[in-house]
Amino acid sequence: MRPIAITGIGIVSPSGIGKRQFWANIKAGRSFIKSITRFDSGLYPSHIAGQIDDLDAYTHVSERLLKKMDAFSHMALISSEMALQDAGLDIQKEDPNLVGIFLGNAIGGWLYAETELRDLYREGREGVSPYMASAWFPAAPQGQVSIYYGIKGFSKTVVSDRASSLMALGYAGKTLGKDKLNLILAGGMEAPVTPYALLCCNTYGCLSKNNDNPQSAYRPFDKKRDGFVIGEGAGIVTLENIERAKARQANIQAVISGYGTTCDGKDRINPATDGKELARAIQMALDDAQVSPEKIDYISLDGMACDDWDLGEVSAIKQVFGDKAKTIPASCPKSMFGNLLGASGVVDVITTVLSMEHNLVPPTINLDEPANNGLNYIKKEAKEYKINKALVISRGRGGINSALVIEKGVR
Repeated sequence: MRPIAITGIGIVSPSGIGKRQFWANIKAGRSFIKSITRFDSGLYPSHIAGQIDDLDAYTHVSERLLKKMDAFSHMALISSEMALQDAGLDIQKEDPNLVGIFLGNAIGGWLYAETELRDLYREGREGVSPYMASAWFPAAPQGQVSIYYGIKGFSKTVVSDRASSLMALGYAGKTLGKDKLNLILAGGMEAPVTPYALLCCNTYGCLSKNNDNPQSAYRPFDKKRDGFVIGEGAGIVTLENIERAKARQANIQAVISGYGTTCDGKDRINPATDGKELARAIQMALDDAQVSPEKIDYISLDGMACDDWDLGEVSAIKQVFGDKAKTIPASCPKSMFGNLLGASGVVDVITTVLSMEHNLVPPTINLDEPANNGLNYIKKEAKEYKINKALVISRGRGGINSALVIEKGVR
């Protein structure tokens, strides 16, 4: 892959809105998972989540526009604006035909859909908002961002379960490398803390039921793990070719240099426990970046906290890195704020970029006793490490594997 610059970051998460607040909480190892109280969730097997309660305080979107969209589109607009500001970009000065939007999510905007479907059955078709058809579907955030900024270039929405946003970044990088666009807003968003969406997530069969202890419930790779915890949020980064970024004297925060994706081809839901296809995706990303395994300084783990998923991930890393797997710092920061499903990959990328900037590896909290040995897990507290090159892993239901190589920014 032709190296692609990350020049701006926008983050909306349970751990904070904006990269400064987000990083302050991540490096401190604080948990932001709690009981769901915005609706009656007590009858759900899992009723805990990473939630955002102060979104309106950060919005720049008019109340009139908000009535036309679901929360996942709202979060996409907030994080997009943050990313553009962080990059020092005036979108109005860009050629709209050469700006693209590559976004990913897993389930769409169900709060809007649930509300309107309820009104349909109570009041008939006259009770349904005319915006229902355009508010809930997975491509809605791409459309809203496009309309808001007048963006008209080649764009995509990726729906690949939890791998969605990392795949969106990978495809965006490949597109920029072919000089099809000048600038891409890339990332993902998810808003699963709604009655029906939570029901769907519970049928997944891999959510933690440790409802009495929400802050210690998400335990990737720990012997006492019993599943992951969902979270809501969005992450957007601005991507540009390095030459363009340098020409406008942008702050190149990191560089995407390699991407790989495969599929296990085993089961429609569960992954292959041997990790062979995930290992192939990792090797593809390393080869694409022209980076040897020995050069990787940090691994951002997918960390599902379910036996088969964790086992396969550790196995894949060992296959690629061999004995070095025991020494490379590895962690799963999402244990603090929940798995943001389709947005999880880009949030892991943002966390990794900030880790590079501060030479600090964030921890996997709640990891007391590893069930899967052989990795250098960073547990409980952040540790200082100089990170020049990192690997981010993100996977989806049905054995979808994706891996991205990120390198420290060029100054």
